[in-house]
This record gives sequence, structure tokens and C-alpha cells, in this order.
Amino acid sequence: METVNIRTATKDDIPQLFELMNQYIVDFYKCPRPSEDSLKKLINHLHENPYEGIQFVAETETNRLVGFATLYFTFNTLEVKRMAFLYDLFVTPNIRGQKIGERLFNTCLSYVRENDYSHMIWETAHDNEAAQKLYDKMGAKKQVWLNYEIK
Repeated sequence: METVNIRTATKDDIPQLFELMNQYIVDFYKCPRPSEDSLKKLINHLHENPYEGIQFVAETETNRLVGFATLYFTFNTLEVKRMAFLYDLFVTPNIRGQKIGERLFNTCLSYVRENDYSHMIWETAHDNEAAQKLYDKMGAKKQVWLNYEIK
């Protein structure tokens, strides 16, 4: 088992992060593959605008990325503070079960606490039982808010 380090994503990570995000979008969530240009623009945008969001990566000792997490930032009017939305948390299937997801989650949570955000929220699919088990294990509480969507 290789040692895995969790760190903030850098510009040098874009090629591998691009591939990981495609696995997450296409293979895991079964969504259409985004254009290379649009996905790379998103990754670059977060790197160039850290006030809007940040990405963390899980990297092996052989410099291979095996997971990532994305936080987007917005405001919480009720607490009059910034808040974080954990939008993505993904670990490649071949390396799951080594607590990398927990470490990515804790890195995000530490970032939120260290930067005095009001809280961190996230959502997951109803049938994503593995993610729900992780979040329950981390001490998260399910909320009663309803999600709406319109396109």
C-alpha cells in the first residue's frame, strides 16, 4: 500500500485532475462527458480564484492522483458568514477502503474551520450508500431541507 498525501491542488495537477474528474462525472455519476476545454477552465478558474472555491487532491508517493474534493464558497445570510459547499468527494475505485475519503473530508472540514466559515454542507444521491456511511461516520447530521432544481 502506497502512502497517500492530501494537499491543495496546483496548476501542475490539471492533467491528472482532469482525468479524475472525468471518471467522477462520467463513470461514477453516468453524466455526459464535459468538453475538455470547459472542464479545464473550471479547474483553472478555481486555482485562479480561491475566493470562489478550492480543490484538494490525494496523491500517492509516486505522484499519482487517486482522489479529489471540491469546496465552493458562498454566503450564509442567517449566520452572516461565508459557508462552504462540499460539491465533490471522489476516490478512485481501486484504492477505496484505505480511509482516503475520510482524509479528504477532514481536510475540507479543517479548511472550513480554520478559515472561520459558518459551516460546510453537501448532498449525495439517495442510493449512494457508501457516501452516506462515510458522512454518518464523520458525525454529520442529515438535514430536513428539500432540494429543488429547474433547468
